[in-house]
Amino acid sequence: MNKRLRIFLGLLTLSFSSLGLANNTPQTFTLPNGLTVVVKQDKRAPVVMSQVWYHVGSSDEPNGLTGISHMLEHMMFKGTPNNPGNTFMTTIADNGGQLNAMTTRDFTAYYEALAKDKLPLSFELEADRMANLSFENNDFDKERNVVREERRLRTENVPRSLTYERFQASAFIANPYHHPVVGWPDDIENYTNKDVENWYRQWYTPNNATVVVVGDVEPQTVYKLAQQYFGKIPSRPLPETKPHKAVEPLGTRRVAVERPAKLPFLLIGYNVPSLTTANDPSEAYTLEVISGILDGGDSARLQKELVRGKQVATEAGVGYDLYARYDDVFLLAGTPSQDHSVSQLQQALQEQIKRLQTQPVSDAELERVKTQVIANKIYAQDSIQTQAQLIGTAMSAGIGLEELDNYVANIQKVTPQQIQQVAKTFFTPTRLTIGTLDPLPIGDSTTPTRTTPQQGEHHGQ
Repeated sequence: MNKRLRIFLGLLTLSFSSLGLANNTPQTFTLPNGLTVVVKQDKRAPVVMSQVWYHVGSSDEPNGLTGISHMLEHMMFKGTPNNPGNTFMTTIADNGGQLNAMTTRDFTAYYEALAKDKLPLSFELEADRMANLSFENNDFDKERNVVREERRLRTENVPRSLTYERFQASAFIANPYHHPVVGWPDDIENYTNKDVENWYRQWYTPNNATVVVVGDVEPQTVYKLAQQYFGKIPSRPLPETKPHKAVEPLGTRRVAVERPAKLPFLLIGYNVPSLTTANDPSEAYTLEVISGILDGGDSARLQKELVRGKQVATEAGVGYDLYARYDDVFLLAGTPSQDHSVSQLQQALQEQIKRLQTQPVSDAELERVKTQVIANKIYAQDSIQTQAQLIGTAMSAGIGLEELDNYVANIQKVTPQQIQQVAKTFFTPTRLTIGTLDPLPIGDSTTPTRTTPQQGEHHGQ
């Protein structure tokens, strides 16, 4: 590494430490009922982020019940005998807090941001609905209508989202990520209030949950509060889970979606391991660096060469989830420019892949990309919400918090030779899925969408 980059990385680390983040290692506690509690101290402001993570998401759902984790997330705001109706939301708001929830492929999480002295209130409310959620007179049909509308607005009326949903179903043949997080339409129509209640009783138990707290708190105080509010909730046996081994693909898969849209859209994805599933963890970190090479900012290859240079695309991006619980897809996505076709954009993107396989990345470019990747990770953790979310994601993936501490070191270890080898190993025709949005005529307006599709559904309350 050259001297200038070494100095810059040193300054990043120093800056990170001076913010009071790097020196405060998360402390982990386990209650007798199996609940895991992770606390990270951050005293920059008298606030706290409190999150409850249930280790269940759409990847756990069987055929016929897809989307039920997302539906349960909605129902978690419908009250308990102790706090009926909207009491949970109004209580948090009346105490100056904010709340939200999200369902993804691998987990369902609920969180509150409050003044630090309100943490007991958050724990009291969360423990109550962990144990006592009401399934009588809970507006199930009304909330199902909300989910129907959410699917219509976010997927069926957004051509890119619909294309990504069909692409994902083709890319993940026997992988649990085959299902959309919001669920297939027929399953939404047919699951019942009793189905949701059963799902809640199967998975929403202390021994399948992690409480994450980041903010101006004392770890031992948080642990005692957790014992007080969550400690009395009994654990329950979890459903037996079977191992998921992906079906070996036999050739390139293609899916085309024809919908009214202004512009075409292209998705190219290769089945790859995540940090959880990789035989060698360095493979996953190498894929993370490749993501930075292709789409790590304005100086990255896709922006520099395809968008601004050849102008074959108006936008192009990459997606890779390092912390996925199962094998994932390394995704390239883009929209061809007005004077270029989808086929030309596909060729340009695959030329970028071939270049990674045949031409070693220069030391200068690799150093710049590593610096950018590390800087993005460090700066993202300036927020206590992001810190908590990173901890919860790691716990849900089962990779352990020590792996988070090793992120920078593992990124720095990646070599040009590893990049070539990983590209040759995983970016092959048999691992490839290609999805296209082929526009049909429409009016003058369309719903704007993002280039890189999101991996999970987020439900704002």
